[in-house]
Amino acid sequence: MDFEMLPLPFDATRLTGLSQRLIESHRRNNYGGAVRRVNAIRARLRALDHSQAPGFELNGLKREELLAFNSLLLHEVYFDNLGGTSELEPGPLRTVLTAAFGSYERWRDEFAAMGKALAGGSGRVLLSWSPRAAMLVNQWAADHARAPAEATPIVALDLYEHSYHLDYGAAAADYAQAFVCNLQWERIAARFERAVAASAAAIEIARARSRAARRAV
Repeated sequence: MDFEMLPLPFDATRLTGLSQRLIESHRRNNYGGAVRRVNAIRARLRALDHSQAPGFELNGLKREELLAFNSLLLHEVYFDNLGGTSELEPGPLRTVLTAAFGSYERWRDEFAAMGKALAGGSGRVLLSWSPRAAMLVNQWAADHARAPAEATPIVALDLYEHSYHLDYGAAAADYAQAFVCNLQWERIAARFERAVAASAAAIEIARARSRAARRAV
Protein backbone atom coordinates (compact mmCIF):
# COMPACT_ATOMS: atom_id res chain seq x y z
CA MET A 1 0.00 0.00 0.00
CA ASP A 2 1.38 3.39 -1.00
CA PHE A 3 1.48 6.29 1.44
CA GLU A 4 -0.37 9.54 0.72
CA MET A 5 0.21 13.04 2.01
CA LEU A 6 -2.01 14.13 4.88
CA PRO A 7 -3.79 17.50 4.64
CA LEU A 8 -2.64 20.36 6.85
CA PRO A 9 -4.63 20.41 10.12
CA PHE A 10 -4.56 24.23 10.29
CA ASP A 11 -5.05 27.34 8.17
CA ALA A 12 -1.58 28.25 6.89
CA THR A 13 -2.60 31.91 6.49
CA ARG A 14 -3.15 32.30 10.25
CA LEU A 15 0.31 31.37 11.59
CA THR A 16 2.46 34.01 13.27
CA GLY A 17 5.91 34.47 11.75
CA LEU A 18 5.57 31.54 9.32
CA SER A 19 4.25 32.43 5.88
CA GLN A 20 1.76 30.45 3.82
CA ARG A 21 4.37 30.32 1.05
CA LEU A 22 6.93 28.74 3.39
CA ILE A 23 4.49 26.17 4.75
CA GLU A 24 3.16 25.18 1.33
CA SER A 25 6.66 24.85 -0.13
CA HIS A 26 7.78 22.76 2.85
CA ARG A 27 4.74 20.49 2.59
CA ARG A 28 4.78 20.07 -1.19
CA ASN A 29 8.50 19.70 -1.80
CA ASN A 30 9.92 18.15 1.37
CA TYR A 31 7.10 16.24 3.03
CA GLY A 32 5.75 15.32 -0.41
CA GLY A 33 9.25 14.32 -1.50
CA ALA A 34 9.56 11.99 1.49
CA VAL A 35 6.22 10.35 0.65
CA ARG A 36 7.29 9.85 -2.97
CA ARG A 37 10.69 8.43 -1.93
CA VAL A 38 9.13 5.95 0.50
CA ASN A 39 6.74 4.70 -2.16
CA ALA A 40 9.47 4.43 -4.80
CA ILE A 41 11.87 2.59 -2.47
CA ARG A 42 9.18 0.17 -1.32
CA ALA A 43 8.34 -0.56 -4.97
CA ARG A 44 12.02 -1.35 -5.64
CA LEU A 45 12.15 -3.62 -2.60
CA ARG A 46 9.04 -5.50 -3.72
CA ALA A 47 10.61 -6.09 -7.12
CA LEU A 48 14.00 -7.14 -5.72
CA ASP A 49 15.06 -10.80 -5.91
CA HIS A 50 16.48 -11.13 -2.43
CA SER A 51 18.18 -14.43 -3.24
CA GLN A 52 20.21 -12.82 -6.02
CA ALA A 53 20.60 -9.17 -5.00
CA PRO A 54 24.02 -8.19 -3.61
CA GLY A 55 24.03 -7.28 0.08
CA PHE A 56 25.09 -3.68 -0.56
CA GLU A 57 22.02 -3.11 -2.75
CA LEU A 58 19.60 -4.44 -0.14
CA ASN A 59 21.39 -2.58 2.68
CA GLY A 60 21.34 0.64 0.68
CA LEU A 61 17.64 0.36 -0.09
CA LYS A 62 16.74 -0.45 3.53
CA ARG A 63 18.83 2.48 4.82
CA GLU A 64 17.15 4.85 2.37
CA GLU A 65 13.75 3.42 3.31
CA LEU A 66 14.46 4.19 6.98
CA LEU A 67 15.58 7.76 6.22
CA ALA A 68 12.63 8.47 3.94
CA PHE A 69 10.05 6.87 6.25
CA ASN A 70 11.32 8.75 9.31
CA SER A 71 11.31 11.96 7.27
CA LEU A 72 7.68 11.25 6.32
CA LEU A 73 6.67 10.57 9.93
CA LEU A 74 8.54 13.52 11.45
CA HIS A 75 7.14 15.91 8.85
CA GLU A 76 3.65 14.74 9.83
CA VAL A 77 4.41 15.39 13.52
CA TYR A 78 5.88 18.80 12.60
CA PHE A 79 2.81 19.98 10.71
CA ASP A 80 0.43 18.50 13.28
CA ASN A 81 2.25 20.56 15.95
CA LEU A 82 1.31 23.88 14.33
CA GLY A 83 -1.79 26.06 14.34
CA GLY A 84 -2.02 27.26 17.94
CA THR A 85 -1.32 30.54 19.65
CA SER A 86 -1.64 29.89 23.37
CA GLU A 87 0.54 28.31 26.04
CA LEU A 88 -0.03 24.83 27.40
CA GLU A 89 -2.94 24.66 29.83
CA PRO A 90 -2.76 22.67 33.11
CA GLY A 91 -3.20 18.94 32.56
CA PRO A 92 -1.27 15.65 32.32
CA LEU A 93 1.21 16.89 29.72
CA ARG A 94 2.11 20.03 31.66
CA THR A 95 2.49 17.94 34.84
CA VAL A 96 4.89 15.51 33.15
CA LEU A 97 6.85 18.35 31.53
CA THR A 98 7.23 19.97 34.95
CA ALA A 99 8.41 16.70 36.48
CA ALA A 100 11.02 16.22 33.74
CA PHE A 101 12.30 19.79 33.36
CA GLY A 102 11.35 21.62 36.57
CA SER A 103 8.65 23.71 34.89
CA TYR A 104 6.89 24.16 31.58
CA GLU A 105 8.85 27.38 31.07
CA ARG A 106 12.20 25.59 31.54
CA TRP A 107 11.17 22.98 28.96
CA ARG A 108 10.15 25.71 26.51
CA ASP A 109 13.40 27.62 27.05
CA GLU A 110 15.54 24.50 26.63
CA PHE A 111 13.67 23.38 23.51
CA ALA A 112 14.00 26.80 21.86
CA ALA A 113 17.66 27.07 22.92
CA MET A 114 18.40 23.69 21.33
CA GLY A 115 16.83 24.97 18.13
CA LYS A 116 18.99 28.07 18.27
CA ALA A 117 22.09 25.98 18.99
CA LEU A 118 21.39 23.90 15.89
CA ALA A 119 20.87 27.02 13.77
CA GLY A 120 23.12 26.91 10.75
CA GLY A 121 23.22 23.12 10.82
CA SER A 122 20.76 20.50 9.68
CA GLY A 123 18.63 18.32 11.89
CA ARG A 124 15.70 18.38 14.26
CA VAL A 125 14.87 19.03 17.89
CA LEU A 126 12.32 16.57 19.28
CA LEU A 127 10.35 16.33 22.48
CA SER A 128 9.86 12.57 22.89
CA TRP A 129 8.15 10.24 25.33
CA SER A 130 10.47 7.45 26.51
CA PRO A 131 8.62 4.44 27.97
CA ARG A 132 11.92 3.04 29.29
CA ALA A 133 12.66 6.21 31.26
CA ALA A 134 8.95 6.96 31.85
CA MET A 135 9.62 10.60 31.10
CA LEU A 136 9.68 13.25 28.39
CA VAL A 137 13.08 14.13 26.93
CA ASN A 138 14.33 16.82 24.59
CA GLN A 139 16.60 15.24 22.01
CA TRP A 140 18.85 16.36 19.21
CA ALA A 141 18.44 14.41 15.95
CA ALA A 142 21.17 14.85 13.36
CA ASP A 143 19.34 12.99 10.63
CA HIS A 144 16.31 10.82 10.12
CA ALA A 145 18.09 7.69 11.36
CA ARG A 146 18.95 8.96 14.84
CA ALA A 147 16.40 8.87 17.65
CA PRO A 148 15.94 6.89 20.89
CA ALA A 149 14.85 3.47 19.67
CA GLU A 150 11.68 3.21 21.77
CA ALA A 151 10.77 6.89 22.08
CA THR A 152 7.70 8.49 20.50
CA PRO A 153 8.13 12.05 19.11
CA ILE A 154 5.59 14.44 20.64
CA VAL A 155 6.91 17.76 19.27
CA ALA A 156 9.19 17.95 16.22
CA LEU A 157 11.01 21.14 15.23
CA ASP A 158 12.39 20.87 11.68
CA LEU A 159 15.66 22.79 11.31
CA TYR A 160 16.66 21.69 7.85
CA GLU A 161 17.15 24.79 5.71
CA HIS A 162 14.02 24.11 3.65
CA SER A 163 11.87 24.69 6.74
CA TYR A 164 12.84 28.35 7.25
CA HIS A 165 14.99 29.84 4.47
CA LEU A 166 12.16 31.38 2.42
CA ASP A 167 11.07 33.47 5.43
CA TYR A 168 14.21 33.83 7.53
CA GLY A 169 17.23 33.41 5.30
CA ALA A 170 20.11 32.47 7.60
CA ALA A 171 18.27 33.59 10.79
CA ALA A 172 17.29 30.07 11.82
CA ALA A 173 17.20 31.01 15.53
CA ASP A 174 14.37 33.49 14.85
CA TYR A 175 12.45 30.77 13.03
CA ALA A 176 12.89 28.37 15.98
CA GLN A 177 11.33 30.97 18.28
CA ALA A 178 8.43 31.50 15.85
CA PHE A 179 7.80 27.76 15.77
CA VAL A 180 7.41 27.60 19.56
CA CYS A 181 4.90 30.46 19.42
CA ASN A 182 2.65 28.50 17.01
CA LEU A 183 2.34 25.21 18.87
CA GLN A 184 -1.13 23.64 18.94
CA TRP A 185 -1.18 22.16 22.43
CA GLU A 186 -4.47 20.28 22.25
CA ARG A 187 -3.19 18.04 19.44
CA ILE A 188 0.21 17.73 21.13
CA ALA A 189 -1.38 16.71 24.43
CA ALA A 190 -3.53 14.14 22.62
CA ARG A 191 -0.42 12.63 21.00
CA PHE A 192 1.30 12.49 24.38
CA GLU A 193 -1.65 10.73 26.00
CA ARG A 194 -1.78 8.18 23.17
CA ALA A 195 1.93 7.48 23.57
CA VAL A 196 1.64 6.98 27.33
CA ALA A 197 -1.41 4.74 26.92
CA ALA A 198 0.36 2.65 24.28
CA SER A 199 3.44 2.16 26.45
CA ALA A 200 1.28 1.26 29.47
CA ALA A 201 -0.62 -1.28 27.37
CA ALA A 202 2.64 -2.78 26.11
CA ILE A 203 3.93 -3.13 29.67
CA GLU A 204 0.73 -4.89 30.75
CA ILE A 205 0.93 -7.28 27.79
CA ALA A 206 4.56 -8.09 28.63
CA ARG A 207 3.69 -8.69 32.28
CA ALA A 208 0.76 -10.95 31.34
CA ARG A 209 2.97 -13.00 29.03
CA SER A 210 5.62 -13.29 31.73
CA ARG A 211 3.03 -14.53 34.25
CA ALA A 212 1.69 -17.03 31.74
CA ALA A 213 5.19 -18.30 30.99
CA ARG A 214 5.93 -18.78 34.70
CA ARG A 215 2.67 -20.72 35.18
CA ALA A 216 3.54 -22.94 32.22
CA VAL A 217 6.88 -24.00 33.76
